[in-house]
Amino acid sequence: MARIVLFNKPCGVLTQFTDSGGRPTLKDYIDVPGVYAAGRLDADSEGLVILTDDGSLQARISDPRHKLEKVYWAQVEGIPDEAALTGLRSGVDLGDFVTRPCRARPIDEPGGLWARQPPIRYRADIPTSWLEITIAEGKNRQVRRMTAKIGFPTLRLVRWAVGEWTLAGLAPGQWRILAATNRVNSIDKGRVNRLG
Repeated sequence: MARIVLFNKPCGVLTQFTDSGGRPTLKDYIDVPGVYAAGRLDADSEGLVILTDDGSLQARISDPRHKLEKVYWAQVEGIPDEAALTGLRSGVDLGDFVTRPCRARPIDEPGGLWARQPPIRYRADIPTSWLEITIAEGKNRQVRRMTAKIGFPTLRLVRWAVGEWTLAGLAPGQWRILAATNRVNSIDKGRVNRLG
């Protein structure tokens, strides 16, 4: 039976178990042997990381061919207008690749969101706003690069969901093992079907 761990990664933690530079890693939080991260989340980003001991499941979660949706909350510098959001939704040319179309919408600051450590920089003369961005790929620093390209740099980035799994009930640094009575069967159309 595959073990699946949901972890709310704090800002500054590397999505790996070792680091020669002494930076915080998954080892400082998770004491479940034999699990590995299914995909990465940048050190300066926060939120959901899924770990598993099932290599094929790990590959299916992280491989963009399976189009597993990931939902991000991005606090951006400035207030994007509809033209900027349309550009984001249509796909953004980042130079080395063009992003797939995505869903993007303005949202209020998510309720119950914890204070980030360290806090983002605050400038009284530049407003900030929040976007919910849903993508089905996950290249290096993709969401940050997308918002910067349309002129609204990301100040804070929280991954809320991967497929049907979310951060609900997890404070920063907390993790839990899913109480599945059977194995994870397949990923289809961006959702994970759990049996049992």
